[in-house]
Amino acid sequence: MKSSALLGRFSLFIIYFWFGILKVIGISPAETLVQNLFLETFGGLLDFKVFCLGFGLFECFIGVVWLFPKFTKYAFYLLIFHMVTTFLPVLILPDATWQTWFTPTLVGQYIIKNFALISLGMFILKTFEQSQNVGFEKTMIKI
Repeated sequence: MKSSALLGRFSLFIIYFWFGILKVIGISPAETLVQNLFLETFGGLLDFKVFCLGFGLFECFIGVVWLFPKFTKYAFYLLIFHMVTTFLPVLILPDATWQTWFTPTLVGQYIIKNFALISLGMFILKTFEQSQNVGFEKTMIKI
């Protein structure tokens, strides 16, 4: 179980860091979707390039945090916050995410697969919490 969680951490790091760095350097294939969502939500409040840079750095940060087990709970909360934002196009940009009822576009499929990332994050969090409790229980038994 521990090696599965370690592989999961590394997987989340790769996904988040890779997708984030693509936004930072301005070559993300998701940029059009992000820009359309940005225009619908934040409009003229902020320059899109600044937002995209910040969002990309935020994704990179989430990826790096997953590499440090003691920050697992924070990494999970960041993942959930990020997932809420990634699900917004399903509600706000339905033309970009749905072909017809229950038939997602490629973008919609990309968003729906994020349930797997949430599940992986939950698995890693539970594995981490169990390892912390085992250590506590061993200490209590010795006393």
